[in-house]
Amino acid sequence: MNPADNSPLWIRGARVIDPSAKRDDAKGDVFALDGKFVDQLSAADQAKARVIDGQGLVVAPGFVDLNCRLGEPGRTARESIRTGTRAAAAGGFTTVVTMPDSLPAADNVGTIQLLREICSRDAVVRVLPTGTLTKGHEGKALAPLGTMKKAGVVAVTDTTSGVQNNEIMRRALEYAAMFDLVVLDHCQDSSMTEGGQMHEGSWSLRLGLRGLPRAAEEIVVSSDCLLAELTKARIHLQHLSSGGSAEIVRRAKAKRLAVTAEVSALHLLLTDAALAHYGTSLKTNPPLREEADRLALIAALVDGTIDAICSDHSPCTATEKDCEFDLAPFGAATLETAFAAAHTALVAGGHADLALLIARLTHGPAKALGLEAGSLKAGALADLVILDPKAAWTPASADLSSKSGNNPLIGRALTGRVRATFVGGRQVFGA
Repeated sequence: MNPADNSPLWIRGARVIDPSAKRDDAKGDVFALDGKFVDQLSAADQAKARVIDGQGLVVAPGFVDLNCRLGEPGRTARESIRTGTRAAAAGGFTTVVTMPDSLPAADNVGTIQLLREICSRDAVVRVLPTGTLTKGHEGKALAPLGTMKKAGVVAVTDTTSGVQNNEIMRRALEYAAMFDLVVLDHCQDSSMTEGGQMHEGSWSLRLGLRGLPRAAEEIVVSSDCLLAELTKARIHLQHLSSGGSAEIVRRAKAKRLAVTAEVSALHLLLTDAALAHYGTSLKTNPPLREEADRLALIAALVDGTIDAICSDHSPCTATEKDCEFDLAPFGAATLETAFAAAHTALVAGGHADLALLIARLTHGPAKALGLEAGSLKAGALADLVILDPKAAWTPASADLSSKSGNNPLIGRALTGRVRATFVGGRQVFGA
């Protein structure tokens, strides 16, 4: 890896997939010059270009993640910008949107500026900050959205706290719309989930654990859609886990409401049955649900109801997870395995083709937030990923870049692997 090398780039003879341009070439070339894609290199630039043989590989735009946590500021025991962005690069992500539940919370210009300074020094991929919707993400008083927009936030959210008061949420949506900010919402009615540990169903009953019901998510998805209709604001529903939620979004989109949605790769692959042995690395919020939910989420992703696949990277230390199930924090470290998990679930599982999977990792999330990313078109930033869709591999903790120790797919056989990642034409991951 040589991140400092910004010589002309020529990837030759690969399958080229760019959903934003409806491009799927069985065998094509991709060129980059001075950090941007170009249609062709001059003879002089070809002579000094770095040439990569793409035979048997796939070139796609760099992935865009709308939901991850990178530790800083304040949670560096779990992750840092340095380790988190290296994990992102290993997972094929060239743009990541980081959540504002840091210490201190990103509810002010100072914290956002600090994050941007750390990223300018340590990040190897593009990090886009979000700000909190309310002060301290406590759901009480609105944060200064206008000044945070000027400081560079691309969206606002109260993350897993969620805004539990519909009147405050209405005013927050109206306020965010004034600054053309998308509101991201973790849909959960906390009054129904206090003390919950996993999905409420047959497995929670068998394991003796208090459950989080689907209705706790679906009620908030419903109210968010109603408020989107009322306020005309843009809202993006984070990491949906319920088939019922997907159906509510489907109806909202039929009414042409400004609502988009995402699902985590882990929820496409696994169900609550994976918790049979109380594995704390699989304790997530929202929880893994039943097979019917998994299949409904896949169907919604395929038909476009769900716009994006996210990593939902929520790192924890190994020590934090090494305890009784009901004492362990929620969260899974998934940046490095998100593509492989989604590929295994969707493509290897026979539900979708590779082009659709790449669309939901690139053009879909970029469009949801209006980001300039997820494209191979000439003039765009040369952010790309080289994939080996036929690769079979098993993640091992020693091979992962994330500082956290809670990747739940360690030791699990997966298909599809990222071979190299480039940001602005510079290689940030791969041999």
